Amino acid sequence: MDRVDIAICGAGPVGLVLALQLVRRGVDARRLLLVDAKPLEKTAQDPRSIALSYGSRQILDDIGVWPVAADAIHEIHVSRRGHFGRTLIDRAEYALPALGYVTRYGAVVAALAAAAERAGIPAKRPAHVSSIQETGDDVTLQFAEGDALSARILVQAEGGVFSEQDAKATRRDYTQTAIIAHVRCDEPVPQRAFERFTDEGPLALLPQDDGYAMVWCARPETAARLQALPDFAFLGELQETFGQRVGRFMSVSERHTYPLGLNAHAAATSRTVAIGNAAQTLHPVAGQGLNLGMRDAVVLARMLVEDAGPSALQRFTAERQRDRGMTIRVTDTMARIFASGAQGTVSQGVLGLSLGLLDAVRPIKRLLAEQMMFGQR
Repeated sequence: MDRVDIAICGAGPVGLVLALQLVRRGVDARRLLLVDAKPLEKTAQDPRSIALSYGSRQILDDIGVWPVAADAIHEIHVSRRGHFGRTLIDRAEYALPALGYVTRYGAVVAALAAAAERAGIPAKRPAHVSSIQETGDDVTLQFAEGDALSARILVQAEGGVFSEQDAKATRRDYTQTAIIAHVRCDEPVPQRAFERFTDEGPLALLPQDDGYAMVWCARPETAARLQALPDFAFLGELQETFGQRVGRFMSVSERHTYPLGLNAHAAATSRTVAIGNAAQTLHPVAGQGLNLGMRDAVVLARMLVEDAGPSALQRFTAERQRDRGMTIRVTDTMARIFASGAQGTVSQGVLGLSLGLLDAVRPIKRLLAEQMMFGQR
């Protein structure tokens, strides 16, 4: 049976960042193993759009994987449908080249995988883990293909979608479905992202290529109705919901949907630990899930370099508690309070007004923006 020091299950952006951070800090690449159920060729072609915070760009810079082909976000316009309140977050207020970037999931994976190959980090894919057995000194992974692997530490970095996950300690079904697609319009605003809250959930437009990556969150029945519409009718509904800030919507790509929920559990065992989506699946509002996972990877790499044993995993869990907790609370609150479930508890007019107040009270706006870009530091 093969044996490694650290096995990383999940060779997406978070798992790859962890492996590269470990090698950068002096760990012998041959003592690591990346495991993934999908072949690299398939993952590297994944066209989904992702939002990287400026803090995540710094993490990628640190391991030599930037520049990635990406569109910069200089401003974020936040509004509430049916109300005048709004806030605008501008990079100039923070003296940064950008607040974040929009790129494709596959492009990030391809760049990270190429860096991992150059670093000599072994990868086993496609490989399907059928069972995991933890003993006092190691973890044994049995693969469906028939072979097995022993590791001192197992890092779970592959989470999957909310509806397919086992329930964790903190779980909330938002009863929302996200519709994702790429849309084009006739008056795009360069480098400006939009987050528009509606009674059913947020609608985000992220500048990308010649249009916007769209994430539209709505009740499942509404999402199903929208998904069934022909393109021209769908664009009409989008126009009515979003308004005229980018002119007329002209075209939409193939649309995909996925259910939304919160599913989080921070604890580690003596030999296994979860990071990224495997530790916490978040609502996509403000695009925090992947960025939180990258911060997980950086801290875990530092801990494992100091001591690749049980104490490192406990220290990692303790150190990440504040950032994870704050990010989960912020995204959970934003996902719930601006949706229809808040009616009767908090006046929707007050919520619309609060966006205007947030724009006026700069210290609070700065705290929120810094949490979104860098997490708790």
